[in-house]
Amino acid sequence: MTATIHPTAILEQGVEVGNGTSVWDNVHIRRDARIGEQCIIGEKTYIAYEVRIGNRVKINAMVYICAAVTIEDGVMISAGTIFTNDRFPRATTADLKKLRPSDPDEHTLPTLVREGATIGAGCTIGNDLVIGRFAMIGMGALVTKSVPDFHLSIGQPAVSVGCVCRCGQPLVRFSKDEDRNAGPVACRVCGLPYEIRNGIVTELAPPR
Repeated sequence: MTATIHPTAILEQGVEVGNGTSVWDNVHIRRDARIGEQCIIGEKTYIAYEVRIGNRVKINAMVYICAAVTIEDGVMISAGTIFTNDRFPRATTADLKKLRPSDPDEHTLPTLVREGATIGAGCTIGNDLVIGRFAMIGMGALVTKSVPDFHLSIGQPAVSVGCVCRCGQPLVRFSKDEDRNAGPVACRVCGLPYEIRNGIVTELAPPR
């Protein structure tokens, strides 16, 4: 099995693409980026220097992934999502006489997207944060803080409004404080069990 690379895609020196991955039209992947196996990289997506992407990751069209982003296995990133890596960006030095370089430097802050997470269409993802395992970010969200495992986060700025199952179905909505201590719950669709204490979601059994 080999990767499928569209003839219009640009892959720079040192890029690694795993078996079974498809890279579609007008994708640009910068030097030394690594993409795992069985991924889909949608058209017109940009992936910056040394970005790390795991296995079986779905990246839809027109996604911008900047330097210092790491994406673990099984993540979905929907169309039009933008990652950022500099909290206080400037185009030039303070005297306006010299452009600041675009290569990663001391101002470049990391973002980690943990396994199984979903990021909805049109999101903007801040930096120096973690999106937790199997978390779900609603479409159009502006993520400025880390999102816990299994949490559903929506809005601008994004806030946690509940939690979801591995399969993506809602488990609990945080409509009142006691919902964050719902105790044992099970997914109504797939039956996987969890416990929710102080807003922390714990799996009670390994997935089938």
